[in-house]
Amino acid sequence: MRTLPAALADHLDGDATTMCHCWRVTRRDGVVLGFTEHDHDLSFDGTDFQAASGFQAADSEAASGLSVEAGEVAGGFSSTAISEADVIAGRYDGASVEVFQVNWQATDQRILLRVQEIGDVVRAGGAFRAELRRLTHRLDQVQGRIYGRRCDAVLGDGRCRVDLSNPAYRGSGTVTSVLGETRVQVSGLDAAVAGFYRYGVFGFVDGANAGHACDIEDHRRDGGDVTLSLWLPPPLPLAAGDAFTVTAGCDKSFGVCAEKFANSLNFQGFPHMPGTDFAFGYADGDAVHDGRALYE
Repeated sequence: MRTLPAALADHLDGDATTMCHCWRVTRRDGVVLGFTEHDHDLSFDGTDFQAASGFQAADSEAASGLSVEAGEVAGGFSSTAISEADVIAGRYDGASVEVFQVNWQATDQRILLRVQEIGDVVRAGGAFRAELRRLTHRLDQVQGRIYGRRCDAVLGDGRCRVDLSNPAYRGSGTVTSVLGETRVQVSGLDAAVAGFYRYGVFGFVDGANAGHACDIEDHRRDGGDVTLSLWLPPPLPLAAGDAFTVTAGCDKSFGVCAEKFANSLNFQGFPHMPGTDFAFGYADGDAVHDGRALYE
């Protein structure tokens, strides 16, 4: 049960109140920003809370237990508050948000209402709308490992240990033609066989999307033309002449790990684990059940 500070309780019991909401946003890179719906800046607990930032809360409902309800905040982009470039770069993804109710005439009279995380962020023109998720949403996420035939490491991370700085796994080039929101023809990758960069990462070196990266869905060759398809369109439209870098992709199978990256000792999956077709199978005259490895 939450207990109100005595001074705040006395203020709320009065005939008129001077209350407002404040939000303290802590990004994963350590940057801390403060916002308030009040018409003057406020400061407390070592944080300055900016007014006129366009920050405002939408209606939300609170529930007891472990439900995963979410609220929203909305606002406009500002060079002194939240910039569109920072939102595009994903710097607010997963940021922590502390929501306070504060007496703006005496900021020591305040209470922390809840702590949430920023989820989906939607941009529309010069404004944004961010979903605020209750921390119980983490209970829906996988904790630990799941047994499966495919690897659950990220290519190049501490468990995988593939060195993606190796020139053999990297490439660079230029967009020569835009075929759609997610498809481009490129130059500079003529030496790579088709599919080498499938499931890899496409990073923009310059142009409107400079500094942004997208996942590659497919890498194809048609005669002398090399085509890359992205899973999702980048934040801003693609353009001919954009320079890029790419890193090799992995489909998480044991065969690709061993043959493409010579990294079978670090494979983080269980390729010999029987599947449901084997588990529900039965001995008959045609099937072979002699204990041999399922992967050759």
